[in-house]
This record gives sequence, C-alpha cells and structure tokens, in this order.
Amino acid sequence: MLIVKNESNNPYFNLAAEEFLMENFKEECFMLWINKPCIVIGRNQNALSEINMEYAKEKDITIVRRPSGGGTVFHDYGNMNFTFISNADENGFGDFKKFVSPIIDALKKLSIEAEFSGRNDITIEGKKISGNAQYKNKERVLHHGTLLFSASMSNLAAALKVRPIKLQGKGVASVASRVTNICEYLKKPMTILEFKDFITNYVIENCHGNSFYEFSSQDIDNINNIMEKKYVTWEWNFGKTPEFSFKNERKYEGGILEVNLNVDKGYIKDIKIFGDFFGKRDISLLEAVLTKVKHEEEALKDALEGEDIGSYMSNITKENLIECMLGY
Repeated sequence: MLIVKNESNNPYFNLAAEEFLMENFKEECFMLWINKPCIVIGRNQNALSEINMEYAKEKDITIVRRPSGGGTVFHDYGNMNFTFISNADENGFGDFKKFVSPIIDALKKLSIEAEFSGRNDITIEGKKISGNAQYKNKERVLHHGTLLFSASMSNLAAALKVRPIKLQGKGVASVASRVTNICEYLKKPMTILEFKDFITNYVIENCHGNSFYEFSSQDIDNINNIMEKKYVTWEWNFGKTPEFSFKNERKYEGGILEVNLNVDKGYIKDIKIFGDFFGKRDISLLEAVLTKVKHEEEALKDALEGEDIGSYMSNITKENLIECMLGY
C-alpha cells in the first residue's frame, strides 16, 4: 500500500488528488488530508437545499462537489479526512465496514470506544464523528471519510443550516445527526497533526507492503490540471445539480416578492415572479430575460445588467431580486 503524503489544505486540489491516484496508480493507496473551511456536497445532492448559502458567502467558504454519493459535510482545520483506494471486484463496492475498521481499531489504541453505525458512520457513544462515502471506477474503489477531531461545531451547524425556503427536487437530502469531536474523548491531549501522525503510523504498522509516496512536480501539475478542468468549475459544482423546483418569498420596501423557479443542470428552465408590488412594465418581459440563465449570482447580475428593475417592481432592487432567487 502506498502511504501518500499530502499537506495541501485546498479542497479542490485534494479531491483532484484522489482522482489522480484512482486513475493513474495500480497500487492500493492511503492518504490523510485536511481542508481549509469548506462545504463538500455529495454527487447527487442539490447545494441549495443543503447549505446556508448566505453564511457560506459571508464567510467565503468554498463549496465543492465530490464524485461519491452520500450527504453534505463541513470541513475545517479541525477535521481530518482519510482516503483508501483499493483494487476490488464488484463485491468490494459498498463494504464500508472493511475500510473504517482500521480507523476504529486505531481509536481503540487511544482508549476510545468507537463503532461502525448505520449505513456509513463511525460513532462514539451514539454521536457521529465520521461520515463515509465511496465510488467505483472499473476495478478500483475509492473510500473516503471525515474524522471530526476538533472541528468548530458552531460553524458546522451554521454552514449546514438551511433557510426555510420551499424546494422540491430529485436531489438526495442529508440526514441530520448528533455529532461530536474525537478530542473530547482523549485520555491525553494531542493536536490534530499529532493525531494525523498517529493514524498514519497505525496504518503503517498494521498493513503489509507499505511504502511512502510524495507527489512529484509532474504529479502536482497533473492534479492541478484535473482541478482546473473539473473541481473548480461551476459546471461540476452546480451544473451537476439534479433538476429541482424552487420557491422563495421575501418582503421588501416595494412589497412582497415571490419567485418560482424550475432549474435543470444549474440553469433556469422557467421562472414566474409574483407579488403585490407595483410596476410600469409587464413582469413577463423580466421573466424572459432570466430564462436559460445560470442559477448563480454573477450570471444573474450579468443578465440583469442594464435592466431597470424599478420599472417592473417599484422600490425593489436588482440585489433584492437576486437574493430572493438564490435564497439568501
């Protein structure tokens, strides 16, 4: 097994690094990595229904989609992620317990009684410390999971606290769980970097045929190429969103504004705007301007550039309309 050294805190790079290892190596791999504050959504999820977008924007929190299924998770410098890449037959996919067992056994060495719980979690005293996900390509299975070590629970709760907007669609919703930090159960204090070294050493001691691997400059160029072409793009992170219907209502100086959207692959398929506002121009003309536009802030600003919003909705601004359309 290759023990891969990765000191990057860039969530885009780290997901690209996983893909690079998955696609270009035949050996089984193990990697630990820590992201800067970010929100990672599952492959089949709708970001808008999972994330407090207003909070993410205010705190400049990166949002990125991963290739595996499962729910949305919040990462920060107090969360450590682990990756196992294995060569497996068809039956290897979906065997979560196989991959989390080394982590659970390592925690027992720290006198922490963790256990595999439900479909894909590790818990301590019934509280979740790890969520896990997998994806398969040909004969390779990638399993990755979180390890809440000293994460900010207040930031986690705020980032994943969704506004009570009305949204229906085909996206897979996350399941709320009680969570806790591993550091609270340690007999002796340690930092997350010391914990990272501990887990690495445990895997080295308990898996056979290990060798260390550090990314070469060519590897890093290839990983950056994957990152730029995929993980940083709007098309991957939001254009993959399953079709959904969205309704939001806000009250402004000019009156109540209600927007109803159908969004497909991140683009507004159709839109209806209602409210008790006053305007000189027919609102259907504004709806036409917004149809087939990306459902994201910059694209909406560009589409509305030069439009006199007040002529459609007196005392309601372009910024008001955009925040209502995005659920801010």
